[in-house]
Parts: sequence; structure tokens; C-alpha cells
Amino acid sequence: MLLKYFYDNALAHASYLVGCQRTGEAIVVDPGRDIEQYLDAAKKEDMKIVGVAETHIHADYVSGARELAERINAKLYVSDAGPAEWKYEYAKPYRHQLLKDGDRFTIGNLDFETMFTPGHTPEHICFVLTDRGGGANRPMGIFTGDFVFVGSIGRPDLLEQAAGVIGSADIGARQLYHSTLRFKTLPDYLQIWPAHGAGSPCGKGLGAIPSSTVGYEKMFNPALQFSDEQAFVDYILAEQPEAPSYFALMKRDNKIGPPVLGSDQLPPQLPAEKIANLIGKEQLVDNRDASRFATGHVSGSLSLPVKYTANFGGWLVDYSRPVYLIADANTVKETVRVLRKIGVINIAGYFLADQIEKLGLNTISFPEKSPQELVAGIESGEFELIDVRGLTEYQEEHIPGAQHYFLGRFPKTASQINFDKPIVVVCRTGGRSAVGASVLQKMGVKQTVINLAGGIEAWKRAGLNIEKLAGIQPTVCCTT
Repeated sequence: MLLKYFYDNALAHASYLVGCQRTGEAIVVDPGRDIEQYLDAAKKEDMKIVGVAETHIHADYVSGARELAERINAKLYVSDAGPAEWKYEYAKPYRHQLLKDGDRFTIGNLDFETMFTPGHTPEHICFVLTDRGGGANRPMGIFTGDFVFVGSIGRPDLLEQAAGVIGSADIGARQLYHSTLRFKTLPDYLQIWPAHGAGSPCGKGLGAIPSSTVGYEKMFNPALQFSDEQAFVDYILAEQPEAPSYFALMKRDNKIGPPVLGSDQLPPQLPAEKIANLIGKEQLVDNRDASRFATGHVSGSLSLPVKYTANFGGWLVDYSRPVYLIADANTVKETVRVLRKIGVINIAGYFLADQIEKLGLNTISFPEKSPQELVAGIESGEFELIDVRGLTEYQEEHIPGAQHYFLGRFPKTASQINFDKPIVVVCRTGGRSAVGASVLQKMGVKQTVINLAGGIEAWKRAGLNIEKLAGIQPTVCCTT
């Protein structure tokens, strides 16, 4: 048997190529949209991809299942276990098998048994794998999708938080509890292969280790320690990360079928001088790092550095309008890949950042100042201090007087800010706050907008005052 692991750091997404080496047949489990990686790996291993299996209708990225079905005639193995509103609408024209609890399918000498595990989503299934080609008559592992992660389990509140399905969080949490009880009956020796790792918003406290075992998770996974349903519900619905608004779009696209891209091609490179015709009219997204953007950028452009494209692109980019990128030559491909993977398809073209700089078109800037330069004005109330980190981060500790405005919702909530004073934007180390500053400038704010260089970490290093809320446990949200 062949098992290859693929991990997309930008979205903390894991997928798998599973193959029978005796027959040369393989299947991809929970593929991302960028399917060339699977095709290349299969070719290298002298395998033919004959199928694609999905654990659920994904919300955090565009699936590559339809792309594989269209491009190479891969058979779809997808859930038919959930309610009528959670069926794969696009599957019918392709070769497919709809799966309910206990259903099986084979790839070469590999046997996959479906296990219905609702809670994260109503239709969620897992795949229990037995390698019969090696003579085994018992399973070796389970593909758990967004059900059981290393050190955590999938959140049940996304339909309510991102898609507005009122009451679904509590229902999902109770389904999830009963799914965990069933999981605990599995043999301890089974390996688990989840669809996400640390940093994914599909759960809280995910571990960074790629895989684990059922027995280890039963002993140490906090979410698997409950024997009381209500206590579990209270735990799993508390302190979940902010649910990105674009998740609702991903659910829709992966249900009805995302557009087929075909072979991976970059959008056209556009002459730098043409950007003058787009300023104030079109959506300009600058993927340079935050400090370069602060020094100078095109009027009306949004700062979205490569490292933030996955986390905040879905929040800040308007999906209904074409996107024009301002990018470095060595980062444009990755930016396009991630945008497409979160469903931003209409990328009309890109401008090379160095050409824009040479033409002197970066006419807008904002200052970045140290804590020492700003502390007196912040303490005296001279500035309006805006903290754009996640809510849990803010609750753990923040600069006295800071108001919380989560970056993802900033374009919709920033109008509530008091614009009578200069505005200082802060995050953990200065990256997200620079993006927040770009949002304010894009809105046309006339007051001076300042980025707190080094963020709250620099503030603490300077020995300045911090407010902490007792009883809040530290969390790791973002890197900057």
C-alpha cells in the first residue's frame, strides 16, 4: 500500500493519496483545488488515480473533487448520509457512489468502510481503511476529515456562525457528542489521518503533529474526555475561533460544484501604467509585506500580504468584483493559488510590484511608530486605539484603552470608530494592524492612521502597561 501525505500550510489542510501498489490504482482523500500535486505524485509512483473520496462538504477551501472527476474521470465517493439539503448536487453527471453508514468501496486491494460521524457538518463521514493486499483482515487506520483532529475535534457551529443557520450549533454539538462516543469504540491501534492541523479555524486547539492513533486521542484529546452530553456541548461551543464569512460561500460552491479551472494558468500580467485607469474604480490587492506597503502603495489598494491571504482573503476580498493583484514576481503564483483555493476565481490580472514602484505610483503611505513614540499620546487619550486581533487574544491581554475591532469584520465595523482623533492600529506584532490601516485608508478616512510597530509584543518588551482578564487561558491565533 502507498500512503502519501500532502499539507497546505497556508490553509492548514491535509489530504492524502492512497494507492494499491499491486494494481497501480489510487484514490485521493479530501483533495484541495490544486490537483496537479496529486497528478504529479501519482505519475512519479506509477499510479493511476481512479477515484476521489470526500469526508464532507468543506467550508474552508474549494475542493478538488470535481476538478479530478472532470479532468481524469475519477469516480466520486461522497456522502449520502445527511439530510436532503446537504447532498452533493454536482455529482450526478460524473461516475460516483453515494455513501451511507457501513457502505464499502474498494480501490485495488484496499477496502474502505464508511462511518457516519455527523456534528461538524450534518453529512460528515469517515473512511476506515483495511489493506487486504497485505493480507490484513482488520483495519489499520481511519480518515477522520474534520471530525477528529490531533488533540481536538471539529467545531459544530460553522453553519450557524458563517451561514446563519439558526440553532444548528447546538444540534451539531449534540450530534458530535454521539459521534465521539462511537469513535471511542474503535480499536486503540487504529491510526487517524485528519484533514487539518494547527492553525485551521475548523476547530480549536488543533495539534501540529500530522497523525495520531485512536488510543492516544482517547487518552489525551480534551474533547474526548466527556461522559456528560451537556458538559460536552458547553465545552465545544465555547471559545471557538472567529468563523470566516466566506465559509458560507465555500459550502455553497462545494455543494453545487465549483467551476472547473482546467490546467493551472496564471492570470495575465498587465502593463504597470494601466493601473492608473483602475485606481478608485476596481479592486486592487497588494500582496507585498506590510512594511513595504506602509512605506508606499497605490491609492485605494488593500494590503493582503501572502502570509495573510488564506486567513483574511476570504474576509476582506469582495468576491463579487474582479481582483487586480499587485504582486512580486516570486509570490504571485502562490497568491493566485491560495485565492483560488478559497474561491476567489475572478482574478482579472496582476501588476508587478517593482514596476509600479519604478513608475512612482505608490503615492500613499502611513507611519509606523514604536511604543515609546506613542505611549504618551495613547495614555492621554490623544489617539483612538484600535486592536484588530481575535476576540480571545484581546480578552487575554490588551493595551489599556484599546477598542476591539476584529480584522476580518473590519470593513463592515470600522465605520463605528470615532474619527475625531488620529487612529493607532495594533495587533500582536504589527502585521495584521498594517492590513487594518490599509482598510481605513481604503475607506477614505481623513484622519492620520498609524500602525503600532511591533504590536503588543513590542509594547510588553518596553515594559508598558497591559490589561489581562483573569481566567482566560492563552491561545495561539496568528503569527503576527
